[in-house]
Amino acid sequence: MLNLAAVLESSARAVPDRVAVILGDQQLTYAELDDAACRVADLLRSRGIEPGEKVALSCPNLPWFPIVYYGILKAGAVAVPLNVLLKSREIAYHLTDSEAKAYFCFEGTPELPMGRQGWTGFGDTESCEHFFLMTAAPTEESPITGAQTLTTALAGRSTDFETVATEAGDTAVILYTSGTTGRPKGAELTHANVTLNAVTCHKLFGEVEHDVHLITLPLFHSFGQVVQMNAGLASRATLVLLPRFDARSALALMQRHAVTFFAGVPTMYWALLEEDASHVDLEQIAANLRMTGSGGSALPVEIHRRFGERFGVTILEGYGLSETSPVATFSPRGEKVRPGSIGRPVWGVEVDLVAEDWTPVKGPDAVGEIVIRGHNIMKGYYNRPEATAEVIRNGWFRTGDLARRDADGWYHMVDRAKDMIIRGGFNVYPREIEEVLLTHPAVSMVAVIGVPHERHGEEIKACVVRTPGTELSEEELIAWCKEAMAGYKYPRMVEFLGVLPTNATGKILKRELREAHRDPLGRPVTRTADAGTTETRVKEEAG
Repeated sequence: MLNLAAVLESSARAVPDRVAVILGDQQLTYAELDDAACRVADLLRSRGIEPGEKVALSCPNLPWFPIVYYGILKAGAVAVPLNVLLKSREIAYHLTDSEAKAYFCFEGTPELPMGRQGWTGFGDTESCEHFFLMTAAPTEESPITGAQTLTTALAGRSTDFETVATEAGDTAVILYTSGTTGRPKGAELTHANVTLNAVTCHKLFGEVEHDVHLITLPLFHSFGQVVQMNAGLASRATLVLLPRFDARSALALMQRHAVTFFAGVPTMYWALLEEDASHVDLEQIAANLRMTGSGGSALPVEIHRRFGERFGVTILEGYGLSETSPVATFSPRGEKVRPGSIGRPVWGVEVDLVAEDWTPVKGPDAVGEIVIRGHNIMKGYYNRPEATAEVIRNGWFRTGDLARRDADGWYHMVDRAKDMIIRGGFNVYPREIEEVLLTHPAVSMVAVIGVPHERHGEEIKACVVRTPGTELSEEELIAWCKEAMAGYKYPRMVEFLGVLPTNATGKILKRELREAHRDPLGRPVTRTADAGTTETRVKEEAG
């Protein structure tokens, strides 16, 4: 028997009175969190939810999330966390696709009316039978006609619930992919997948008596859910929740709660560096921080360097996907850090590089697509055997990410295969261009994309956020790039933006930047920008 809920239950037995979760002035001890999850499990059983049936959950970083998540698992059901930004039509799709029998949804805010969207999505499904509305404050009345608040539904429920005995290979969680290449697919992760990954993370991060995590990563995503919530509770840590990331609030919480552990995506680290920190004591924050980790996308070396200088702690990079539970590689603690590297394979996991036809790519620093095999690989995409067969062969999962492996076995991200630019027959990796651009003092953040071009197939475009208080023209930046990069690599087009588009996890959405170069039917539009516009193309030169 193995049930992922054990990561909470074992800590609740060991340190029942330790604070497990903090949100503002609200605190739950391990015993209180475990009791609340038992009440949710008891509720699900009373409504006829059977082991193996799917239960969806839409909730930002609030105590309700772990309460419901572990309650679902205790009942032997499958947790289906949903992105909190989904609209009603998208919610209906996910509920139908996952065949969810019940749905827990937070009421939201006037700006983000999650509850009403969830109610509409719930009403548009046939299989989903039970809807529970999580509210910000205890109430007997639901703000949505016909919906029952979870507070009311849990009233009188027993905390004496015996967790359902599930097998290691049973599905514990279904995590939906972002759907950048089609409709979102649900990755089925087993109790063994997620439990082993959480325990592995605990070992990777180093065992201490008591960590305090600041969780700004959304818990519906694999990064925050496994690397911080599951691994944090398994290590008896205290989790400080921030429902919506902003750098000012994050810094204040780091100081207030003496945070020792922070994990984020590169845009979060960038925001912490750009924030005016006059409202906090940076020396105190730095003295408390023992561990910082980055994932989700490649961390620019310049951000790595600046963060270390400002906060006195080295960011350790890792790599993984929802389909890999998620961690597959990590930079080992205690070894000399290699900025720009995602580290080596974690315990029990194999990593290799292959060509498009699955043949191995050999030799130091040769570029290939990352493939992964081990205890962390998903069962498959839910009800999609064909899609599963496309990415898994002989236990190896192909990621769609390009990397190189140095002579010591450390992996270095190159780029997403789909983001690689082919200009005039030359392969150009956006991340390499971005790393160089970030060394320019007037460039605060940048995303490099390929846009259709009638002569070269694709042209290189840099979408740039200027450093506040600086001036920089398109012509000046292009001329600077020309001196710093090979002739086939430097951007011929520059667009200055106030902010780069990101998804709910903070990952830059390059597909949205590319949309400007497609017609209403989604077809590529080949064009050359004229001088004097926000996109400037310089005279073509040889190479």
